[in-house]
Amino acid sequence: MYKVQSSSVAWLAQVFNRFSFRLKSTGGRPAAPLGSRILTDADDIFKHNMWDHVQWTEEDRENFRQKAEENSCIQIPLKEQGRYDKEACQYWDRFYQTHQNKFFKDRKWLFLEFPELLPSGSQCQATSRGLGDERGPSTPTGSRTGTETRQLSQNCPIDHHRHADTPDPEESDQAATQTAPFPGQRASFRILEIGCGVGNSVIPIIDSIKDTDAFLYCCDFSPRAIQLLKVHPAYDESTCHAFVHDICEDASFPFPTQSLDVILAVFVLSSIHPDRIQGIVNRLSTYLKHGGVFLFRDYGRYDFSQLRFKKGRCLSENFYTRGDGTCVYFFSKDVHGLFSNAGLEEVQNLEDRRLQVNRGKKVVMHRVWMQSKYRKMYPLSSS
Repeated sequence: MYKVQSSSVAWLAQVFNRFSFRLKSTGGRPAAPLGSRILTDADDIFKHNMWDHVQWTEEDRENFRQKAEENSCIQIPLKEQGRYDKEACQYWDRFYQTHQNKFFKDRKWLFLEFPELLPSGSQCQATSRGLGDERGPSTPTGSRTGTETRQLSQNCPIDHHRHADTPDPEESDQAATQTAPFPGQRASFRILEIGCGVGNSVIPIIDSIKDTDAFLYCCDFSPRAIQLLKVHPAYDESTCHAFVHDICEDASFPFPTQSLDVILAVFVLSSIHPDRIQGIVNRLSTYLKHGGVFLFRDYGRYDFSQLRFKKGRCLSENFYTRGDGTCVYFFSKDVHGLFSNAGLEEVQNLEDRRLQVNRGKKVVMHRVWMQSKYRKMYPLSSS
């Protein structure tokens, strides 16, 4: 957190003047909805709560690296670390017991950033609300920095499937041939959200797909969270199936493999020990149809929330535990390896750097999130 003094205003002016020059030399501002609120005059910093596409100098990066190195120099002893993994469910269950469904806000920005959540041809209902931190309030329009390597998603859903003239002889929708009935079996478009909590993504999705031929599955390992979700007045069993499930365990889901069009993981993989994440992504990917997409958004390296940790809260490199026992890992663009190792193809892998401003307290915070999209490739034709 940075309290803006007169001396620091001059420093901010230098940084953003350099940034303004870079923008002019590279063709100007990025197009909305990827975030277009660019700070070019330091005197305007407190006019908005959020500024997009913040670029760091080498000095900035080194300063952030040193802060992370300093707060991680004292790690929790190995003999004490195991309980944060073994008792993770209890920690999150207590979290929901304390906060109920009032801690996080509904993610109404989902369809702006992830239009793939809607079946092809559905009307997009994206809003301009921003991509707020899970441990903080919602914020104005989100932004992204980086280069998309495949199709750039616009404000309407992309087609998840091959053209009808080019069927895949290897593709078999196991859901269609499944003999035992399962929830959502008759749906033509299926979504799974892992780590759904009390439904801050679920409720906006239900509201958007209820008049379509889509079905939503959602799971969390906290029984209390699922209980709170199921009593929400907007929860609809004809459109959604919520269930308790620990994705760290190799347990089956209530639907067959190769039956999902979309998997959504928003601020959930960061709560898991980094040594476990690859296995989780590998297992989840088997449930995607060919052409299905894995959507990911989570904390990024050197985010303000990482740099404010005190010494003694670090479990391992870039992995910390909070005071309530819940854990958080901070990703980098190296997240690419998690998905590519699972056989998925990159569509998008972006580092979202922004400047969050508390105008009342005159405080400036550097925020970083990772946002990625990976698609399950079709098998190569034998012909």
